[in-house]
Amino acid sequence: MLVKTLAGLEEVLAEELRTLGATEVVLLKRAVRCEGDLSLLYRANLWLRTGLRILIPVETFAAPTEKELYNFLREIDWSRYIHIDQTFAVDVVTQSVHLTHSHFLALRTKDAIVDWFRDHNRGKRPDIDTREADIRIHLHIDSLDRATLLLDSSGDGLHRRGYRTEGGPAPLNEVLAAGLVKLSGWQPGQPLVDMMCGSGTILIEAGLMATNQPPSMNRNFCFENWPDFDRELWQQIKQEAKAVQQPYLIPIVGLDKDFKAFRIAENNIAAAHLEEVIFIQRMSFQNYQPPAGPGMVISNPPYGLRVEDDNLGMLYKEIGDKLKTDFLDYQAWLFSGNMEALKSVGLRASRKISLLNGQLECKFQRYDIYAGTKKVREQPSA
Repeated sequence: MLVKTLAGLEEVLAEELRTLGATEVVLLKRAVRCEGDLSLLYRANLWLRTGLRILIPVETFAAPTEKELYNFLREIDWSRYIHIDQTFAVDVVTQSVHLTHSHFLALRTKDAIVDWFRDHNRGKRPDIDTREADIRIHLHIDSLDRATLLLDSSGDGLHRRGYRTEGGPAPLNEVLAAGLVKLSGWQPGQPLVDMMCGSGTILIEAGLMATNQPPSMNRNFCFENWPDFDRELWQQIKQEAKAVQQPYLIPIVGLDKDFKAFRIAENNIAAAHLEEVIFIQRMSFQNYQPPAGPGMVISNPPYGLRVEDDNLGMLYKEIGDKLKTDFLDYQAWLFSGNMEALKSVGLRASRKISLLNGQLECKFQRYDIYAGTKKVREQPSA
């Protein structure tokens, strides 16, 4: 299996896969390769929090020219992967200096598949659907003109959990939000506060972890359309997932003074069925009094990169002041793409992790807040 993820989350994803029972786990760039059986494939799609997509390699071959690529694909028995009444789509990624146009290569791959079906089914062929295909096929061509054909077991990216009713102005990717929670080291049983929760993604991902719910229970997967789909095994895995869910009573709290963000967060939390777990308040963080520590803060404050914001430095200073004053014995993690603004927090970060939010380089920084004259316990940066 080849499991895609976001840059910086490879180690977290690898640990998730090992916990699920994967073997031969190898870290790659924005991906993890591993081995496992059909049960692992189903459970990984259901349970992975930091995986984006799970691909299964089925063919590897040399493709020095477009003609040789087409000829090889034309010889594959496509009935093993696609039923004639299903729809399919093809995605191509190429690093070849000879085969450079991914869109054209996708068209030639579709041609080869369609031509095979026409040859073997009296002119009948499956249809193409780029939006909601039953079967998704990926073709990767490396710099040495080696082509790998993969089946997409996930379909829609695994970040599409099914609970997002609406996003705010800059909603955090669900996989990234889950990665932040996991990287922070937060454990259920400890108070968790998001001081500027926006549409509530960090809170929801933490709530799903706290209640031991799989993030993708309420969606469909492409593997359900495969010819070898084991419906009985899939039902068993989903029943097992429901059986291990648990109640949760420790506060997971979100704050946001913006009415629209508050309403969106409320709707998303309800869609995730976490109203009894997550408590959000429409208020500024300056007026909030947290539960007694130890506890955790995880927040993604505004970056102010689209427009100049003279008050952004002051906002980050106020975050730092609030942490020092009212969040004693807490560990605070801030995720931001504005490095200058982070300097205004006024606390020394005990850890800094580089991540990407889309294409934007960001820092996920930890601050340890302690009572007494020494507010921050100094630790080497990582």
